[in-house]
Amino acid sequence: MKLKRILSAVAAAALCVSLAACGSSASSSSAATSEAAAPTAAPEATASPETAAQGLRVAGLKGPTTMGLVNLMDSEAGADYTFTMYGAADEIVPLLVKGELDAAAIPANLAATLYQKTEGAVEVACVNTLGVLYIVENGETVQSVADLQGQTIVTTGKGTTPEYVLRYVLSENGLDPDTDVTIEYCSEATEALSQVQAGAATIAMLPQPFVTSALSQVEGLRVALDMNEEWQKVAGSQLVTGVLVVRKDAVEADPEGFAAFMDGYAASVEAANSDLEGTAALCESYGIVAKAALAQKALPQCNIVFETGAEMKTDLVNYFDVLFAADPASVGGALPGDDFYYGA
Repeated sequence: MKLKRILSAVAAAALCVSLAACGSSASSSSAATSEAAAPTAAPEATASPETAAQGLRVAGLKGPTTMGLVNLMDSEAGADYTFTMYGAADEIVPLLVKGELDAAAIPANLAATLYQKTEGAVEVACVNTLGVLYIVENGETVQSVADLQGQTIVTTGKGTTPEYVLRYVLSENGLDPDTDVTIEYCSEATEALSQVQAGAATIAMLPQPFVTSALSQVEGLRVALDMNEEWQKVAGSQLVTGVLVVRKDAVEADPEGFAAFMDGYAASVEAANSDLEGTAALCESYGIVAKAALAQKALPQCNIVFETGAEMKTDLVNYFDVLFAADPASVGGALPGDDFYYGA
C-alpha cells in the first residue's frame, strides 16, 4: 500500500515537470514530448545482462535533459551502463521508486518530489540543464521585461514550472502578473505558436528546442528575452531545468563506480558543448531529438551543463524556494534536506 501511495503522489507531481522534455519538432508538445511510444533502448549503449548487473541503469527523457549524456552513451565507457530513453517523466517515476532504475535525467522539481516521497532514498548528483525558456516576439516591441507591461503572452504550463518562472520574473521586475500583463495558457507549444502564426498573438514563451524550430517557421519571429538571464538578474542564481537524480543505495553499493560515471558524464557534457555536429548526430541516433539539423541549431541555447557540489546546491535551493512559495506541491510539499545534495 505504501508503494502505491508513493507512486500515486509522484505521478501527480510529474504533471508539473513538462518543461524538461520539450518537443523536438514543430509537431511536438512543449510539455513532456508528445511521443508516447514504448521506452527505447539506446543503440549500442545497452550493456549485456552481466555488465548491467554491475553498471548503472540510467534513464533519460527525449529532450534537453539528456542531450549532455549522448557522448557518454556512445563511448567505450558507455558499454558499462544501461541507458534507456523515455518520452515522459511519469514513465520513469515508478521504475526509479521500485529500484528498477538507478539514475535518471529528469526535471529538477520532480527530483525534489521523489526525495520526499521516497523518504530520502534519492539524491541529486548534478544539474545537467539550465533554463530553456525564451520569450519570442513577432516584432520589436519587447527589449526588456518592463516592455511586457500591457502585453499578452501565450505560453504553456499553467500550474507548473513555466508559470512559476514567468510569474516570478515578472513580479521581481515590478509587474503584477495578474493585472499588468495578460497570460494565456495553451495545452502545448504548437497551439501557442499557431496563435503567433495567425497573428492572434505576437508574444509567446516557449522552450528549446521548440524555439529553434519556431524561428524557422514564422517570418520575423525573434528571441526577445532569455528567461535564464532574466531569472539570474533577479534571483542571483541560475534557473535550473534538469538534473541527474540517483538512488542512494546505488551510489553506496559502488561509490568508486559512480564517481567514474560522473567523470564520464562531465566529459560527455564538455563534448556536447564543443562538438555540436557530432553531438547533434548522436541526439538523432538515440532518438533524443528528431532531426540532427534541429539539434545542432538548438544545442547552444539548451544550456547544457555539468554543475555539482556547492554551486549545484545554491542554484537548486534558490529555485526550489521560488517553486515552494508558488506551490509547495511542486517540490513534494517540503524543501529537500541537505542530504539531497550529493557531494555538497
